[in-house]
Amino acid sequence: MNLSIRRLAAISALVTIALAVAVPARAQDVMTKESVAELKASFIADLNVMKDKYIGLAQAFPQDKYAWRPMEGVRSVSEVLMLAAAEGYGFIPGGFGGKPGLAPADMKQLSATTDKAQVIEHLNKAFAHVTSQLEAIDNATLTGKRTFLGQQRSAANIALTIGGDLHEHLGQLIAYARMNHIVPPWSK
Repeated sequence: MNLSIRRLAAISALVTIALAVAVPARAQDVMTKESVAELKASFIADLNVMKDKYIGLAQAFPQDKYAWRPMEGVRSVSEVLMLAAAEGYGFIPGGFGGKPGLAPADMKQLSATTDKAQVIEHLNKAFAHVTSQLEAIDNATLTGKRTFLGQQRSAANIALTIGGDLHEHLGQLIAYARMNHIVPPWSK
């Protein structure tokens, strides 16, 4: 997928989500199967763009920088990368009614993974898992609201919340790269 197609996919995802959110709250209580299908497709396209960026950064950081953190009390490079993997294995599919990709005990150990090859492998597996889970979910199950983070939310709201969170951590990782004089691969 070339860069312009990725940008188009990301823009399409944002426009679709923005349109879904712009609808008055009462109309948002129920989405059609068609609008859910478009939302899912756009969200998956955005996840694919983020996957490429997370993996690109994971590859760009040398192994000796995986333990680097800008200050005490914040996540290291590997911890941010493994948080993204953990979200792909559990948080994202769970938000839409999918199944986790790892057992709870294995999920707890993810944050301790610091080997570059293992981190990249987990990122690839986690993004593949979430994509397969989202594709398998029946659109009819996402037309109404569902409980997510303790609140009743529409699929559009869930996608915005999760997408925003993943983009925030991607931005965090980009800042880490810049602080370490690493140029993100897509901006060379």
